[in-house]
Amino acid sequence: MELQFIGAARTVTGSMHLIKTNGTTFLLDCGLYQGKRKEAYELNRTFDLFDPMEIDFIILSHAHIDHAGNLPNLVKRGFKGNIYCTFATRDLSMLMLRDTAHIQEKDVEFVNKKRKKRGQNLFTPLYTQGDVEETLKLFVGINYHREFEITPEIKVTFFDAGHILGSALSFIVINENGRLLQLGYSGDLGRPNMPILKDPEKIPDVDMLICESTYGGRYHSSADETELKLAEVLKKAIDRKAKIIVPSFSVGRTQELVYELNNIFESGAVQRIPVFVDSPLSVNITEVFRMHPECFDYETSQYLLKNRDPFGFNKLTYIKEVEESKKLNDIEGPCMIIASSGMAEAGRILHHLANNVENEKNIILIVGYNAEHTLGRKIVEREPVLKILGDEYNLKAEVIVMNSLSAHADSDELISYCSQFDKSRMQRMFLVHGDYDQQMKLKERLESIDFQNTIIPAKGDVFQI
Repeated sequence: MELQFIGAARTVTGSMHLIKTNGTTFLLDCGLYQGKRKEAYELNRTFDLFDPMEIDFIILSHAHIDHAGNLPNLVKRGFKGNIYCTFATRDLSMLMLRDTAHIQEKDVEFVNKKRKKRGQNLFTPLYTQGDVEETLKLFVGINYHREFEITPEIKVTFFDAGHILGSALSFIVINENGRLLQLGYSGDLGRPNMPILKDPEKIPDVDMLICESTYGGRYHSSADETELKLAEVLKKAIDRKAKIIVPSFSVGRTQELVYELNNIFESGAVQRIPVFVDSPLSVNITEVFRMHPECFDYETSQYLLKNRDPFGFNKLTYIKEVEESKKLNDIEGPCMIIASSGMAEAGRILHHLANNVENEKNIILIVGYNAEHTLGRKIVEREPVLKILGDEYNLKAEVIVMNSLSAHADSDELISYCSQFDKSRMQRMFLVHGDYDQQMKLKERLESIDFQNTIIPAKGDVFQI
């Protein structure tokens, strides 16, 4: 068996791992790389390490764009195989990919108006709505805990990763010339004891594990501390009559944030303020959440049985139309505006940031991980001048970072999950989906508890198993 790391190798985005065995070639995920605009476009546009027409099938861990977002481009360039995932991932991907294509088309249209006036070359979107529709025909939904045979030599079982709705750990059994190899792929690993979703499930013991490492050297606050800090942000906005601008992933992060806000307002800890979810995608995705109660933890299931809605409450307004979005510019604080994308790389959040970052009383609330070179990372690092949609803005608003709302396991949670495996059986562990400094910290911790063959592959590295 040959294993090659194409994306999310010593970086956090663009998950893509290639496996060749028994004459079959398949991918684990096919995500978009997010970073410097020009670099990201070039990396995403071409598949320089393999031919898309040679890929037989794809195992998709979940619907986040950095794991699924480049599927339409793969199809555009000749891929015709099945895309295996959970039913919830299939339903979310349908919305996410259509939205991504729409955003690309609209952003290119917006930027090209300026470039045309300047006499510059015009851009083209990475893929179109038509490419997405062809891609959606290839999805095959599979239930958790049901082993399915892809070829006579390859069997896969999905386990709940607890990261976002439908996220899956993949347990892959490969029969290579009579020798059984058990491979685990974490996708993105969620956190235990978080609201809405079930805790990450342990897969059976494996010979090799490909494990994410986003927060390999970082630690999250407890749920109680998170609620207290969020309440403090709300009180600060009330005192200042400020707008809180929140770049948030439409899947998972938005629903969890709304859930936490609902708890705070219902407890009476903070007076209610208007909350706007300015994302047609978030509205539609929230409906998908309602369709998949099998993914909810016990507390959320009981919550729903009492006819209460964790995704909608007084003064929460879901916004779909562009004109309604524009009207938010004229609304006075205090209020909160939640819009995608989480790394502030596309979508309506760009317009809200452009309209609010230069007001020092406003707050930019960061609730998740931001990869290097993204606008979100530049905000986290408080760069004084931000380039948004081609124009420069001075960052005067207060920036508050709350990584404790992240859906990724932190260092302790990663160690706790990995510690469940039989160390004597595991031949190798590959750390992916993490910045190199975080991966090194996690590698050191793993080696201290006797995971000796821990590897941090670089892009293009090939391993013969």
